[in-house]
Amino acid sequence: MNSVLDKKSEILQLVNQAMIDFENISDEAWNNKPQPLKWSKKELLGHLVDSAVNNIRRLVVGQYEQGAKIIYHQDEWVNYQNYQDTAIVEVIMLWKLLNYQISRVIENIPEEKLQNTCDTGKGKIEMHTLSFFIDDYVVHLKYHLNQITA
Repeated sequence: MNSVLDKKSEILQLVNQAMIDFENISDEAWNNKPQPLKWSKKELLGHLVDSAVNNIRRLVVGQYEQGAKIIYHQDEWVNYQNYQDTAIVEVIMLWKLLNYQISRVIENIPEEKLQNTCDTGKGKIEMHTLSFFIDDYVVHLKYHLNQITA
């Protein structure tokens, strides 16, 4: 259980550092799309919002429903939520609050539930444990925060 609490702390540290780093990103930089089909920094942060939402769902549902099918189509989520035309302060606040929530969810998962699984496969079965989702969430968060703040 200690490593789960470490992940919770790591998420909160990443959020706190990102909030500082975000202050140095101009509106122009947030909105710039490197190519028409590539996400802007704002859309990348929106993708992290969606990742948090989907992982909260996995971590909650996975505690009471073994093997639940929870699929996430990232391009559709970013597109349909229209982050590009949303005020960056709103996207940042939503991302911050969702990470506080995912941290609370992680903190409260009983150790015996960490090996419960969800199926995330698109057109196939792809089972992962709740413990995997927690670890993967942190790796994914770091990866995209580095892209945003680079």
